[in-house]
Amino acid sequence: MTDDKPTTGGVPVPVTPAGATSGAPAEFPPAAPAGRGMFGNQGTGDVSGFGGLVRRHHIVEDAPRPYGGYFDEVRDALEEAYPAFGEAIEKVVVDRGELTLHIRPERIAEVCQVMRDDPALRFELCSSVSGVDYLGADARRLHVVYHLTSMTYRRQVRLEAAVTAEEPHLPTVTSVYPTADWQEREVYDMFGVIFDGHPALTRILMPDDWEGHPQRKDYPLGGVPVEYKGAEIPPPDKRRSYQ
Repeated sequence: MTDDKPTTGGVPVPVTPAGATSGAPAEFPPAAPAGRGMFGNQGTGDVSGFGGLVRRHHIVEDAPRPYGGYFDEVRDALEEAYPAFGEAIEKVVVDRGELTLHIRPERIAEVCQVMRDDPALRFELCSSVSGVDYLGADARRLHVVYHLTSMTYRRQVRLEAAVTAEEPHLPTVTSVYPTADWQEREVYDMFGVIFDGHPALTRILMPDDWEGHPQRKDYPLGGVPVEYKGAEIPPPDKRRSYQ
């Protein structure tokens, strides 16, 4: 007896419930081509290096309305309070039960100001600023993600802005959220994103004279060989196949 179901490496295949509407959380976006993993592994999307853990990449698209929950209220409140909403917001994504507003890079500080100060929004806290490198996915491969929390309404949203590796400039949001100071420095240190107007944009994790930005996907692994009596272990970039 044969089983015709495809192998997914242990990752469950999402199934859309009967009667579910478009954009339901249980339905993933279309899958993008799987990437190449370490040890020469190709075509499966397995980047663990151990085999059996397969994570497919998904194209995240603009979500249809209604989004559900308080997400529609947040979008409507921002559109009403911010006249440049149509120019500043590139897309609104609802994925895995979370709301992300993709912002044009030059508008990120303005949007943060409105998100914090408008009475219907009141996102008083920026709890995290993090970087992501989507190497090969788009020309604007470097993404900066801002995690905002409304203590007043107990809500959370994300803002996301993308820049190119050649022109990695974003306005700083430290005048709006002082907590972003060291977090922007970390994104600069690890990903090379330059936050214009930051009061002291210097490295925070690596030495000041360090070359490059270690969390970029094209950053070389490097390393030194480890010598034993009668044997030598080569550095990581010599003993594994990465891309």
